[in-house]
Amino acid sequence: MSNTSEHFLYGEGYLTAGIALEIARGKKKAIISEASRIKIQKNRDIVHNIVEKGDPVYGINTGFGPLCTTKISKEETNILQRNILQSHSVGVGDPIDKEIAKLMLILKTQSLSKGYSGIAQETLDRILWHIDNDAIPVVPSQGSVGASGDLAPLSHLFLPLIGLGKVIYDGKTITTEELFKTTGLSPIDLGPKEGLALINGTQFIAAHAVQVVSKLHSCLSQADIIGAMMIEGLQGSIKPFYNELHQLRPFKGNIHVASKVKSLLKGSEIMEDHTFCDRVQDPYSLRCIPQVHGASRNAWLHLKELLETELNSVTDNPIVISEDLTISGGSFHGQPLAMAIDYACLAASELGNISDRRIYLALEGNSPGVPKLLMEDTGINSGYMILQYTTAALASENKGLCFPSSADSIPTSLGQEDHVSMGSIGGRKALRVINNIEKILAIELLTAAQAFEFRKPLKSGVILDEIHKEIRNHVSFADKDRVFADDIEKGIKMIKEKTIMTIAHDVSEKKGVSLKTQFSDEFEVY
Repeated sequence: MSNTSEHFLYGEGYLTAGIALEIARGKKKAIISEASRIKIQKNRDIVHNIVEKGDPVYGINTGFGPLCTTKISKEETNILQRNILQSHSVGVGDPIDKEIAKLMLILKTQSLSKGYSGIAQETLDRILWHIDNDAIPVVPSQGSVGASGDLAPLSHLFLPLIGLGKVIYDGKTITTEELFKTTGLSPIDLGPKEGLALINGTQFIAAHAVQVVSKLHSCLSQADIIGAMMIEGLQGSIKPFYNELHQLRPFKGNIHVASKVKSLLKGSEIMEDHTFCDRVQDPYSLRCIPQVHGASRNAWLHLKELLETELNSVTDNPIVISEDLTISGGSFHGQPLAMAIDYACLAASELGNISDRRIYLALEGNSPGVPKLLMEDTGINSGYMILQYTTAALASENKGLCFPSSADSIPTSLGQEDHVSMGSIGGRKALRVINNIEKILAIELLTAAQAFEFRKPLKSGVILDEIHKEIRNHVSFADKDRVFADDIEKGIKMIKEKTIMTIAHDVSEKKGVSLKTQFSDEFEVY
């Protein structure tokens, strides 16, 4: 864990996707700042005063949704908060990934610590206990429409506070009752507004978006490296990556990608070998890497910027400003993230589309020195032919997943909630697409490495040469058919573990070949 001076301060600190992941993975400790605790307590006192006065305020002493005109007595306000967690726990489907559930706890703590939600410090401290002790609630993946907040998944997330539900603890899924017996904890008695504050908000959508930002960033970075290796393998041109071209159409993503690829190709003997060749143009899948990868980077940047606003916002309802001003608004509505997630989903899919085209291009046998199907002895051997079938299937599956979830809306809550974002579905779907992209990139990594082999004894730039050596440490050159599924699994492992990103970083540091661009800082997760 970090030193106290390096702790993230809930309520005060500026939360990013990178910091949220560091907290979730135990790399950074997070605490509620003293200044935030003062605000939280003052806000809690306001809620108690509202209850004492008895004037109807939505969610504090009234029912919820279409029951907003039903007055709740002072004596029943605590029962109301417990009941809302139980009645709204209607999720179905497989549980979400444990890290996403933990991110939900982290993001909700940040929102509640702003001091506008009427939450008790004791309740927040129990949530912190779950984060710090890695006792993560089991949350079903389906059931949220992304407004009025992620009600169903957040209800399941906080059932353990009142002694219900299940948690993943010490590597096992157990009931909260078992957790309490093991740890000596007991249920919390939620006060006025607390139940609604816990389950109202966009933390299910936002937690998925955190993983989308992280995983898509990895795919984007590796796609640039693999694309550069494919350019070498197929002896493409470096000219489409010149800064002089991209300054005339200065999209940030395009400039960033072009600069990175040009740096990766720097000092390449392969590039020099065909400086005066008679080919005028490369196919688009090589020549337009800056435009296509760059457009996906721009979409990623859009999501990242919107997500950071969301991570540092208050998204429950109602918002308690003062004793005289409690606002029942719509900050729980997931639309701002839902549309950006759909955009990022499309951006991810396009990475797969162009990667599949480069794989197909590598198999055609139209590049000097590179045999058809990337194998010299074909006929008895099929070579790399069928690997492209897999990428075609994955790319097609992704296209089917690109219908924007935010384009749909089904009224709920007897018409009170008559427009919803479906951002929860978009977040889950985007991660499915990215998971497929990792597989497509793994196959391109293998085909690019195979094509690269036929350029020997010419050398590439120092970074790509070292990356190729590392690939060969995991997957050998194929001179005849074998069970390529085994190779693909190794490639997927390399993509998921960011192996080639690590090599690129380490070699650039040692050899002084900078991969930094004028937009590098903007295109970082942290």
